Amino acid sequence: MMRIGKLALAMLACMVALTACNTVKGVGKDVQKAGEAIERAGK
Repeated sequence: MMRIGKLALAMLACMVALTACNTVKGVGKDVQKAGEAIERAGK
């Protein structure tokens, strides 16, 4: 029974880590697009 609990906890940790990576990656793309728009407006 303890083994199943550890496995479930490990799976949950992996899901959280993968979700966080995707979120940070998305924010980075949004910031990059905003910077490009500001550069185009400045020209």
